[in-house]
Amino acid sequence: MTRTTDLLLTALAPAIWGSSYIVTTQFLPNLDPLTISLLRALPAGLLLLLIVRQLPKGIWVLRMLVLGALNFAIFWSLLFYAAYRLPGGVAAVMGALQPLIVVFAARGLLGTAIRPLSLLAIGAGVLGVALLILTPEAKLDGLGLLAGIMGSASMALGTVLSRKWQPPVPALTFTAWQLTAGGLLLLPFAPFASTDWATLTPSNMIGLGYLGLIGAALTYVIWLRGIARLQPDAVSVLGLLSPISATVLGWLFVSETLTPAQGLGMVIVLGSVIAGQYALRRPERPSASGRVAA
Repeated sequence: MTRTTDLLLTALAPAIWGSSYIVTTQFLPNLDPLTISLLRALPAGLLLLLIVRQLPKGIWVLRMLVLGALNFAIFWSLLFYAAYRLPGGVAAVMGALQPLIVVFAARGLLGTAIRPLSLLAIGAGVLGVALLILTPEAKLDGLGLLAGIMGSASMALGTVLSRKWQPPVPALTFTAWQLTAGGLLLLPFAPFASTDWATLTPSNMIGLGYLGLIGAALTYVIWLRGIARLQPDAVSVLGLLSPISATVLGWLFVSETLTPAQGLGMVIVLGSVIAGQYALRRPERPSASGRVAA
């Protein structure tokens, strides 16, 4: 496949993630964040394990626990906490900082060059997300802001390490290992969740099934495949598409308004994604060990 094809396929993941807000609010209003995170990760991970029938061994067990914590257990927990403490727009802007963190993490862990145009594109993307989602009534909360930044840092580090620690298995197996590890790490905290399991409804099961099978299993196979074939910073910039997807879906399905400022924000975000990919384009060179240099 060409790089453009890889980018378009990888962009499907954040586009689908943009639907998570509607699914959560419309199908899961009675469930707490910890329960949603657990039931999103563990069943999907175990199902994929049944399909791939392969478990990590040796050092890969520890690495999967680290990646499962960074990409799922810690990230999702902090993400939902920030969403509860902050207006949705502020939380989304905190998430938009992730590509910036990836740039510097990739520099430190992979030796990837920092390109000024990519930093400019990311900055424009954050501005575009702010125009797209923030409202004048948005209020700031210190703990919420901290959780949002730490959540972005968690997945950013997980994204870079997912490139650095590439196991000799397909992306489907890699996803199964990480999702299962993330779910197992959340499992001990399940007794402290506030959800009353007796209140689970068929609508809840539909929402959880979508978030687990589509919003986690399918999308993370696509995402991890993209990380393996592209630079982590190029992949992370695509994450800016998620707020666009969320806004468009909200306008289409739950009658949310779409203002001229939001339209301008969409244009800026799309432009930043294109500019970011332009800045990061380059042929990848094999290293001395025969692996692709990041």
